[in-house]
Amino acid sequence: MNVIYLSPGFPAEMPLFVRGLAKIGAKVYGVGDQPVQALAEDARSALTDYLRVDSFSDEAKVVEDVRAGMRGKSIDRVECMWERLMYLAATLRETFTVPGMNKAQTVIVRDKELMKPAVESAGLRVPRHGRARSVREAWEVLEGVGYPAILKPIDGAGSVDTYRCNDRQEFEEALKKTRHVEELSVEEFIEGEELTYDTVCADGEILFENVAWYRPKPMVLAQNPWISMQNIVLRDITQELPRPGVELGHGVLKALGFTTGFTHMEWFLKPDGEAVFGEIGGRPPGARLVHAMNFSADIDLFQGWAEATCFGRLSQPTEKKYNAAMIFKRAQGDGLVREHRGLRGLLRRYGDCVASIELTPIGQPRRDWRKVVVGDGWIVVRHPELQDCMDISERFVNDLTIIAE
Repeated sequence: MNVIYLSPGFPAEMPLFVRGLAKIGAKVYGVGDQPVQALAEDARSALTDYLRVDSFSDEAKVVEDVRAGMRGKSIDRVECMWERLMYLAATLRETFTVPGMNKAQTVIVRDKELMKPAVESAGLRVPRHGRARSVREAWEVLEGVGYPAILKPIDGAGSVDTYRCNDRQEFEEALKKTRHVEELSVEEFIEGEELTYDTVCADGEILFENVAWYRPKPMVLAQNPWISMQNIVLRDITQELPRPGVELGHGVLKALGFTTGFTHMEWFLKPDGEAVFGEIGGRPPGARLVHAMNFSADIDLFQGWAEATCFGRLSQPTEKKYNAAMIFKRAQGDGLVREHRGLRGLLRRYGDCVASIELTPIGQPRRDWRKVVVGDGWIVVRHPELQDCMDISERFVNDLTIIAE
């Protein structure tokens, strides 16, 4: 099994997927724009070979470079977990006639204003929405959407260039801030909890599924530098909170015809219990959420995804044992990190429940939270009981302070 893997060194989780492919016996041929020396050891040691390209932006050149680099070898899969390169991956699949999402399927999970009508046509609830290529079009769409509204890029990721607008003045300000964005989605703001529905699939069968609960919403986090975000992976997805999203997710996957790989859907649970679709990506969640999913079930989903993608199965036990909370910390102050205040006491009290902890080391510069989603580090705590997990997580939110000066 020869697998082309685009950008094996970036973003940060990519080397772990490369390692997963190698673990299940695949020969992995990396294609990237970094020097091979810049790749993490997990990627370098797992790659069979590495082709460095000048730029991913010249699609035709990358296709020819891959053709030349793989001459005499079969290409069985083309994989990409970075949204920016998903169109290129689809082009390579079509060029070399290999399984996976083609360009028509890829555009559905990249373009929010093609995605939502496809979901809506299956009778599933989506926010009121519309596409805007100009300021005039944005105002026209807003008339049908109403306030409060969300303004965000058509093919964006995370909360970058995403704004909630409660009135005309805020909408005007958001339009000014997004002048550099070619196409925007204007949509209804949904009041309620924001959660994920994540899967690993093979040939249309869901082999692993997950619901994670964002606390607070990502957009609130993006606007408040002092907040420690929590992503809580739920052990029992049949309970009242996650169940509507699981049912919605099943419908969305069917409506979009998704067959094989990772998916990451975001959805809203309104106070009245209605589940509303947000968006979906044909790739794994970022921000270390796969790690939290692994800790919830004592599983390796980097390897599990590889096995599902290459061989159509997931042979590891998938039953969840824990609720797992991922907490991101942001340093207080500027300059170098001087103290992890409160950490020793927390570990003394809750150490048995801490699955992983990575913080910016003492003496290192604090990170820019606007550029690094994990901020100055992350902690995973886990417990079989949801309330206990949430209580422990809150202690790390409130009692651990990273001091920089």
